[in-house]
Amino acid sequence: MSRAQPLTDTPPDERTATQRRSLGGACLAHALHDGYTDLLYVLLPVWQAEFGLSYAGVAALRSLYYGTMGGLQIPADRLAGRLSIRAALALSTLVAAVGFVVMGLSGGLFGLCAGLVLAGIGSSIQHPRASLLVSDAYGRAARGPLGIYNFAGDLGKATFPVVVALLLGLMAWRPVAGLMALAGLAAAVALVAVLPRRPLPPAPARAAGGDTGQSRKDFNLLMGVGALDTATRMGTLLFLPFLLEAKGGTGATTGLALALVFAGGAFGKAVCGWLGERVGVVRCVIVTEIVTAALVAALLPLPLGPTLVLLPLLGIALNGTSSVLYGTVPDLAPRGDTGRAFALFYTAVIGSGGLAPIAYGAFADRAGETAGLLAAAATALATVPLALALRRPLKEAEAQR
Repeated sequence: MSRAQPLTDTPPDERTATQRRSLGGACLAHALHDGYTDLLYVLLPVWQAEFGLSYAGVAALRSLYYGTMGGLQIPADRLAGRLSIRAALALSTLVAAVGFVVMGLSGGLFGLCAGLVLAGIGSSIQHPRASLLVSDAYGRAARGPLGIYNFAGDLGKATFPVVVALLLGLMAWRPVAGLMALAGLAAAVALVAVLPRRPLPPAPARAAGGDTGQSRKDFNLLMGVGALDTATRMGTLLFLPFLLEAKGGTGATTGLALALVFAGGAFGKAVCGWLGERVGVVRCVIVTEIVTAALVAALLPLPLGPTLVLLPLLGIALNGTSSVLYGTVPDLAPRGDTGRAFALFYTAVIGSGGLAPIAYGAFADRAGETAGLLAAAATALATVPLALALRRPLKEAEAQR
C-alpha cells in the first residue's frame, strides 16, 4: 500500500524535531511490545504448573502469541498501510493491551490462548511500521537510529520480566496480566501524544538491491541468518527458567536472570553496532554466534551463582547480533522497497522464534533439557556459513553507499 504523501519542504529545525519524535515513539512502541513478548517467559513455569503442560506444550502456548505476531507481519503491515503510522502503532498497542485483559479475565486454558492470540495480532504491526518510520526519517543515516530503536526493545525486555516476577511474589498471575494491560493502554495514549501528526518527508534512502534474482537471493541469505540467530535465542530463553529452577532458583531468580540477559543484550546491541561498522557485518556475526554457542554450553555445568554472573555476557552475544542484522535490511532490500523488506525480515525472524521453541521443546521431551540447550548452541554455529556467503553482496552495497 502506498503511504500518505508528505510535504516536501520541511525546515531543518522542524525536520530534526520530527525525527526525534518519530524515533522516540518508535522506541516506546518497541519497548512495550518486546516487553510483552518476553515477560511471557516468567509466566511459562506458572502456566506449566497450573495447566499440567509438557515442554512442548509450554512452547506451543507461547508460540500462540509469537507465531501470530510473526505470521501476520506482512498482511498486518499492508493493512496498516491504509492508516498513518501514528494511528497504526497506537491502535495495534491498544489491541495488544486488550489481549492481556482477556488473559487476566480468563478462567481456563482456552481463554488464555485467546488472549495470547489477540495480543499477538496487536504486536504484529509494530516491528515493520516502527522500523519503516525510523528508516524513512533518517535515510542513509538510519543504521544508528535503528540501533537505538533495537536498544529500546531490550530495555523493555529487561524491565517487564523483572516487574512481572516481583508482582508474582505479591499476587496471582491473572491480576498481573491486568496490570500489564494497563501499561499497554498508557503506552497507546502516549504514542498518540508523541508521534508526529504529519508524515515526515522521506530522507534520501540508502542504496538497495535491484529487482534481480540475485538481490532476492542475497536478501534471503540475510533472512536465513536472522532466522537461525532468533532460533538460538528463543531456544536458550525457553530452557533458561527451567535450568535455573533445577539449580535451585525461584521465580524472582528467573526474573533477575532475564533482566541480566536483556541488560547485557541492550549493551551488546550498542557494542555490536559499533563493531559492525568497524570490523564488518560478517565478522561481527561470526564472532558473536561462536561466542553464543560457547556460553550456552557453559551454562550447563555451572552452579546458580556463577550462572547468573555469566548471563550478562551471554546476553551481549545472544542479542547483539540482531542489531547488526536489522541495520543491514535497507542495504539489501530488493527493489529498494524498505517497508516490504522489513516486513519480510521480521516475518522470517519472528516465525522462527515461534516455531523453533516447539521443535526444541519436543526434542527436549525426548532427549532432555541438556540436549535441548546444546541444540540451541549448535543452531548458532549453523549461521556461520550463511554469514560468509553475505560478504560479496555487503561489499557491493557498501560500495554503492
